[in-house]
Amino acid sequence: MQYQWDFGFLLQYKALIGVGVLYTVGFTIATALSGLVVGCLVALLRLSHLRAATWVVTAFIEIFRCTPVLVQLVWCYYALPILTGLELTPATAAFLTLTLYGASFYGEIIRGGIISVDMGQWDAGRALGMRRSQLMRRVVLPQAMRRMVPPLVNQTVLQLKNTSLLSVLAVPDLLYQGQLITSASYRPLETYTMIAVIYFAILFPLTRLAHRLEARPGH
Repeated sequence: MQYQWDFGFLLQYKALIGVGVLYTVGFTIATALSGLVVGCLVALLRLSHLRAATWVVTAFIEIFRCTPVLVQLVWCYYALPILTGLELTPATAAFLTLTLYGASFYGEIIRGGIISVDMGQWDAGRALGMRRSQLMRRVVLPQAMRRMVPPLVNQTVLQLKNTSLLSVLAVPDLLYQGQLITSASYRPLETYTMIAVIYFAILFPLTRLAHRLEARPGH
């Protein structure tokens, strides 16, 4: 028997869908910004001459890059409170996990952009009497940013995709709301098709932006 598609029933769940979109986009923006801040610190520490700091941030990067985000989310929510005695809400655990996960990648992107600047630029800045902080701010970072922007946008796209895992902690993101709608309506095909379309509508412009940035001369 041919399946009868019916998307009309989703209109009665538009409030749930709207909340899911807000959580998904909100978590993406918040964790991308916080991940960038932590990632900058991670990159600078790894480029520093402090051997202990370099070891610590290298271990941090490898741990978060080499373990699945889903495992990190579950561990942060269930195991971290046992180790620290601090109770975390699902939203707090999700924010912390995605921030640190993103920072491990953002940090490597930023570090790679900085070391890609020709050493002659560093030497020229030192010859002019610039301190390391001045050299970084005025000479190195402006050049490195042009190379970092495309991979940073790509990583932000991945951050948005990773928000779909928040439903495992009952954070009311788009996928979690879809699960609620499916449980109430028994129409998973329409529900998850709608979710896929919304994700595509959000992600497609970002992926096109990343491609355009990568295609620009100088990248």
